[in-house]
Amino acid sequence: MAYSGVLKTLIRSSCLGSTTRNFILVSNQISNHTAKWMQDTSKKSPMELINEVPPIKVEGQIVACEGDNNPALGHPIEFICLDLKEPAVCKYCGLRYVQEHHHH
Repeated sequence: MAYSGVLKTLIRSSCLGSTTRNFILVSNQISNHTAKWMQDTSKKSPMELINEVPPIKVEGQIVACEGDNNPALGHPIEFICLDLKEPAVCKYCGLRYVQEHHHH
C-alpha cells in the first residue's frame, strides 16, 4: 500500500515519545507541500480553482454538500442553510450554493 509523505511521517512519529516533536515533523512537511504550490505561479491554487466554479443553484432552503458525487473523494456531509441573498460557502470544499427563487 502506498502512503503519502505526511501519513508516513505520522506513522513514524507515532512511535516517538514527544508530542511536540511529532507536531513539528508533520508541520514542516505540510509547510513544504504548501510552499511548492506557492512557488509555481503558472498554476492556480486550489482556492483559485474552486472560486472559478459558479454558485450552484438549488431549489430548497437547505442543501447537503458532500464535496463530490464519489464518496471516496468527498468530505463529511455539511447541511447548509440558504437564508441569505449571498451564496453560502461549504466549510470543507469551498463550493458555493444559492437558493433559486421562482417568480410566478
